[in-house]
Amino acid sequence: MSKNSVNVPLFTLWSSSSCSAFLSIYISSPASLPPSLSSLSLPHLCLSLATCEMCGMVGVRDAFYSKTKRFCSVSCSRSYSSNSKKASILARLQGKPPTKKAKVLQKQPLMAKLAVYAQYQANQQNSVKKAGMFWKEGLLDGRSQYEGVRVEVPNTDSGLPMRVYWIAGIIKLSGFKALLRYEGFDSDSARDFWCNLCVPDIHPVGWCAAGGKPLVPPKSILHRCTNWKSFLVKRLTGSKTLPPDFTTKVQESLQFPFKKLMRVEVVDKGHLCRTRVALVEQVIGGRLRLVYEECADGTDDFWCHMYSPLIHSIGWSRSIGHRFKRSDVAKKLEGQLDAPGLLFTKVNEVDQSGEWFKDGMKLEAIDPLNLSAICVATVRKVLADGYLMIGIDGSEAADGSDWFCYHCTSPSIFPAGFCEINSIQLTPPRGYSNLPLRWFEYLKESSSVAAPVNLFNKEVPNHGFRPGMKLEAVDLMEPRLICVATVTRIVHRLLRIHFDGWEDEYDQWVDCQSPDLYPVGWCQLTGYQLQPPAVNTGTEKKSQQYKGQKKSRLPHVKKYFSPCFSSHSLSLFHTQMSP
Repeated sequence: MSKNSVNVPLFTLWSSSSCSAFLSIYISSPASLPPSLSSLSLPHLCLSLATCEMCGMVGVRDAFYSKTKRFCSVSCSRSYSSNSKKASILARLQGKPPTKKAKVLQKQPLMAKLAVYAQYQANQQNSVKKAGMFWKEGLLDGRSQYEGVRVEVPNTDSGLPMRVYWIAGIIKLSGFKALLRYEGFDSDSARDFWCNLCVPDIHPVGWCAAGGKPLVPPKSILHRCTNWKSFLVKRLTGSKTLPPDFTTKVQESLQFPFKKLMRVEVVDKGHLCRTRVALVEQVIGGRLRLVYEECADGTDDFWCHMYSPLIHSIGWSRSIGHRFKRSDVAKKLEGQLDAPGLLFTKVNEVDQSGEWFKDGMKLEAIDPLNLSAICVATVRKVLADGYLMIGIDGSEAADGSDWFCYHCTSPSIFPAGFCEINSIQLTPPRGYSNLPLRWFEYLKESSSVAAPVNLFNKEVPNHGFRPGMKLEAVDLMEPRLICVATVTRIVHRLLRIHFDGWEDEYDQWVDCQSPDLYPVGWCQLTGYQLQPPAVNTGTEKKSQQYKGQKKSRLPHVKKYFSPCFSSHSLSLFHTQMSP
């Protein structure tokens, strides 16, 4: 995937019949069926709606102009012929009234223009923009934008032995999950259900008509209406649905540029201070399973997202002066190649000519071996291109093997005093007795200086996260695991992530744009295994809050389970978009 390519948002809304020149509604009425289902015959009654290809007006197809029924009037037909179609479509998507004197757009592809506009709209609506692939596509925060959008879904309340469908409207969104209500239930929520909008069973309005699939009203509401055709025409006229190529766009978005046997440099999980060469073994939803090159049996692996700051192109370590473990493998396997540099996340360029970080400067940093803690830390080495080697005070190895590399723009390092200003518990150096730690005294005692405040990243995106939101998050202590999690606190761009069912000591401080955070339903969409909330048996005692000792979660405690949620468990997530 090219870095310069334009991504068309998955969830661009279309009018209910702009998917094609007309929308046919096929209704099969169970009320007219014979009692014997063995001789079931479904007579199809057809009524057509049409959308004017010029102005977008929806109406009864028979009343449209000309034999083709493509336009609502002579004026629209002529305007279309005068090559102003593209400008009119763009105006409609912008919510502006179409003009018959619309100027012809330049020869730039229409979809590229629409994509640029859709991205602008997403920014205007403060939608979450982050590096978790689908979170870029505008599917996270659509509480008002997508309410009332209609889709065609299987009717589980038909009482019929074959698969039939009905129209449902979106009540609210939680990540990829939508709370749906069948048309005809109005304010009755008794049959509401949660569904992942990206699964194959969800279709735009008009799909049944195009494929000859029967639309059957739920039997629970058959008594509420005598003419379901008129009912649907009234409800669907002027409504919105998914674009006709929605499923195709979903599948295209699941294609990733990293391929098996590509070589990369990645952090050495046994020695954080250095990197090693690893091979891409598996790609799931943009997450990479990397096997270190010297490992013959494939067991020495490491999981990370392709946009993780822990992964780099071959030669990166040498270019910035970072430690690197040379590979003992003399010959490459057939099919191996170095991953192209353009596939990796680029950091912002920084000007190091003026006041800059120096060895020995103090700061605060998230401990990569205990992500629930923000600790007193020291700049141990200044590398090229704005990279820094950081050590946690009081717990560093003598040989510096547990130093770790952060870029100066990283949201995981902070100026001295950040925790105090934001009422976060600062973890002091192990063995430090002059508590509570006061920076002025500590700097004097250690004969050191604090890194200047102006050198740190101050950008705070309007990310839209709020306490209580549910999501799926990588357990970075066991990065192969993705767990059900909750946002419990927000400090600027920093999120406190709590793993449901686990004690607070396992919480993680994570940046709002971290590629290790995913919307509800992401695991189901990609086929990745989601870890359920831990079940508290009451036999385990709550551990003490971290005071400097490294810890890791026991991998055998958790077990995999099916990524498919039951209707009951999905109800746990309905508050993600609501305070």
